[in-house]
Amino acid sequence: MSIVYETMYILRPDLGDEQIEQAITKYQNLLREQGAENIEIQNRGKRRLAYEIKKQRDGIYIQFNYTGPGTVIAPLERAMRLSEEVIRYLTIKQEVHEETAEPVAVTA
Repeated sequence: MSIVYETMYILRPDLGDEQIEQAITKYQNLLREQGAENIEIQNRGKRRLAYEIKKQRDGIYIQFNYTGPGTVIAPLERAMRLSEEVIRYLTIKQEVHEETAEPVAVTA
């Protein structure tokens, strides 16, 4: 059984493309340094927020899916909490059970 994490975070809508790429790279490198593997990044683009967060009505949604030890989460979320460009973040743990093939008895 491997532990898969999904971190979704929202960046301020006034960031330029280069700043968005820098933010994504910064958090990706931080995950790698902490031992995360199989990092998949999805930039979901600018979307309307359900409610105003830090005086922002829109946000740029970024999703990371990765595997790794539980120790990767705290440094990542701390960096996001202290960051000016991140207005909200959430990490969830997904249990992925490896499918094992069971031998099937064949009767003749």
